Amino acid sequence: MSRDTLPRPTDAELGILRVLWDRGASTVREVHETLRDGSGYTTVLKTMQIMTEKGLVMRDESQRAHVYTARVPRENTQRQLVTDLVDRVFGGSPARLALQALSTKKTSPEELAELRQLLESLEKEAES
Repeated sequence: MSRDTLPRPTDAELGILRVLWDRGASTVREVHETLRDGSGYTTVLKTMQIMTEKGLVMRDESQRAHVYTARVPRENTQRQLVTDLVDRVFGGSPARLALQALSTKKTSPEELAELRQLLESLEKEAES
């Protein structure tokens, strides 16, 4: 399975991926202790085994406690999920998604400055 065609992670899988992106390589126990979402150890273990089969994580079996890592960086998964959301919900319009997102939650001054820079960069690209 190529990196571009990985299945869309479920909410539970995204929670595990967030732990792996934040912590780096981790055992099931470390992920379970970090999650603190009420999931049992065996549920986390089974989910991570399924994630390995789906290609979302890689498992290093060289140690007694298997160590898992996310197969793709956070940004790649975010891009995949946003692209899917834009296509399914916003008719392929990234602008509609951005407008909806910005009108739904309060945006910090830092985030607004980052958005301005992005818009300026996109405008320059469009002019060239």
